[in-house]
Amino acid sequence: MSTKTMDSGHEYNTAKLWQIGFFTLNNTATNLYMFAIGFVSYYATGIAGLTVVVVSAILTSMRVFDGVTDPIVGYVIDKTESKFGKFRPLMILGNVILAATILLMYNVTHILPTNLQFIFFILIYAIYIIGYTFQTASTKAAQTVLTNHPKQRPLFTIFDGIYNTVLFVGGQIFVASYLVEKHGGEFNMGLFTELNSYAVIISGIFTLLAVMAIWKKDRKEFYGLANKTVNTRFRDYWPILKSNKPMQMLVIAASTDKLAFSLVRHPVVLVMLFGILMGDYALSGTISLITVGPIIIITFIGVAVARKLGLKKSLVLSTWIGLFSFIALAVFLLVIDPTTISIQSIGITTVIFIILYTLGMGFGGLPSSLVIPMIADISDYETHKTGRYIPGMLGTIFSFVDKLISSLAPAIVGVAVAMIGYGDEFPQIGDALTTPLLVVTLILAFGIPILGLIISLIAMKFYKLDSKKMEEIQKDIAEIKARAKEEAVI
Repeated sequence: MSTKTMDSGHEYNTAKLWQIGFFTLNNTATNLYMFAIGFVSYYATGIAGLTVVVVSAILTSMRVFDGVTDPIVGYVIDKTESKFGKFRPLMILGNVILAATILLMYNVTHILPTNLQFIFFILIYAIYIIGYTFQTASTKAAQTVLTNHPKQRPLFTIFDGIYNTVLFVGGQIFVASYLVEKHGGEFNMGLFTELNSYAVIISGIFTLLAVMAIWKKDRKEFYGLANKTVNTRFRDYWPILKSNKPMQMLVIAASTDKLAFSLVRHPVVLVMLFGILMGDYALSGTISLITVGPIIIITFIGVAVARKLGLKKSLVLSTWIGLFSFIALAVFLLVIDPTTISIQSIGITTVIFIILYTLGMGFGGLPSSLVIPMIADISDYETHKTGRYIPGMLGTIFSFVDKLISSLAPAIVGVAVAMIGYGDEFPQIGDALTTPLLVVTLILAFGIPILGLIISLIAMKFYKLDSKKMEEIQKDIAEIKARAKEEAVI
């Protein structure tokens, strides 16, 4: 058993650095699919022939379905105990389902008769979501067995921040500057086939590395109080959420952050911001590349603050900086000519935009990575409060509400563009910039995200699991375990 004795006399379950780094890839594995599926709107409308409103409605309803499946999967996780562990089988199962469904979705839907396309698309998307839920729920729940050391849990954020920056920035560059150009400047079947092939292969490799990282930790001795088995029922979900105020506040903060960045990173919004407002879609990839280094540095700063002052403090400070950066960006783009932002002829407008965009994406996006180890804190709080070890239920309660709110992103985008005349297809690269399009672009890219960050800050005012409180909780859990061992010996 890997532990470290602390000055207070109790032990922490600690992990090796490589274990934290490799296990974090489980989240990256699912984010790869989230990135790839983000372009499904263009496939569904441009190739399969569904309308903008129908596709937006499907994506929103499927996101709600995604939230509904979370409590069920969480219940399954907490009830699972096999010779292969609690989490590893579900991580692998989830990734296999993701690979199979995304290949079917993109390669079969458009060749079916028109009257079957809608039904098939929904069915495959629903199965895809089940696989996604199995793997993402395991990421949140398994944090509790990986480590409970307050100096180690924030390290997940470093790896997650770096991986996600490389993924979303590198992915955007890959699509905008390579795939789009390679496939004739449009989103066609060749582009989707190539993109999805990379997603399936790389995600599979990442999942196997994550399984290897948690291999020695996925054992009963690391499950909560270990000695105490608590029977939980599906109907326990509501009482748990109702009585766990830290969970309530974190759900509100994280879900509004998630909605904010679901919009900022939405492929359609990126086309509107860079491909129409600025007149250069490839710029989205280039500027994202420039921000990689600074965003990684921002991640290290955020984690350093978390390790010294606690996860809550780091999340709040990051959100404030992200908020002010997005406000400044919106005002800035209103008072300048956005087409002057160019890498070919770098001027003051380009420099200012890059600085503000980097601060906004770096600090504003950091809370999404900080939230995952905070869910583990909430699980420990529940164990401390009630004696129940239910990381699956807690992680998926969190995901359920989080997804219900963030599911609004595709609906918001679809309704917003439909209101300004885009009823049959989404805005395309090179479309003429009109005043309504300008307004909607700024609202989607910055206005709604600003509101989300404000709500997040308000929620965190009532979140009480700071560094001092977590130290008390871990000490109490360690003492209970120690007493149980002594009683077992007697």
